[in-house]
Amino acid sequence: MPFTPQEVEAHLEKLEGWELEEGRWIVRKYSFSNFMKGIAFVDEVAAISEAFNHHPFITIDHKTVTLRLTSWEAGGITAVDIKEAYQYNEAFAKYSG
Repeated sequence: MPFTPQEVEAHLEKLEGWELEEGRWIVRKYSFSNFMKGIAFVDEVAAISEAFNHHPFITIDHKTVTLRLTSWEAGGITAVDIKEAYQYNEAFAKYSG
């Protein structure tokens, strides 16, 4: 079941760097000191996504990786999207230093 817009906003207040886009995606851009750190991060994102069986849209622009999450089958943002976003943030902490 998707969250209401108010529930999404409440979650995003606690979720560093993520924003609501077009009312149907949560989005975060991650910046890295070099291209290969971004690629290593995407590798971790892939492993996390496989564990959840829920996959983000991923864009790689040199040293910036953008992730977009939504739950198509539920018609919006769900708990799975939020849980994954927290795990992606934890993975990013390894590469941001």
